Amino acid sequence: MSRIGRMPIAIPAGVTVTIAENNEVTVKGPKGTLTRVLPAEMTIEEKDGHVVVSRPNDLKKMKSLHGLTRTLINNMVIGVTNGYEKVLEINGVGYRAAKQGNKLTLTLGYSHPVDMVDPDGIETVLDGQNKITVKGIDKEKVGQYAAEIRDKRRPEPYKGKGIKYADEVIRRKVGKTGKK
Repeated sequence: MSRIGRMPIAIPAGVTVTIAENNEVTVKGPKGTLTRVLPAEMTIEEKDGHVVVSRPNDLKKMKSLHGLTRTLINNMVIGVTNGYEKVLEINGVGYRAAKQGNKLTLTLGYSHPVDMVDPDGIETVLDGQNKITVKGIDKEKVGQYAAEIRDKRRPEPYKGKGIKYADEVIRRKVGKTGKK
């Protein structure tokens, strides 16, 4: 059995999980509502305050879907209770971010500022001019938007200039040396 897939998901107080046909799971909580259609082969059921995912057989595809389905539901439950956030840091001389309404303006050494509009359900918060926090209840959307912001100017290995995740470690390289 899949170790992750076998574990039941505890439903915290104030969260409701409804399972419709075609494995459409809706999770309602204090922070919002998330809906997702999960693989139809898996059996998802609610038993005394827990959600249990089980698989029909031991084919390789079913084994891989088992853990995935359980993790997706668990991420939805955590999202509606605590939410998710990713912190990005901007390093470099003259590199900065500004926020106006739901528009994020990045100055990253290009000849023009880069404008990004927050997607639905995602909020960006600035801490100073060089720290961006991406918050939301959907783990996938938070991670995707943070990756899109980072892609506007990835950190380079010589000086470390660019946008990086707060917990990311940049492998540094030694620059050129002159001929003797």
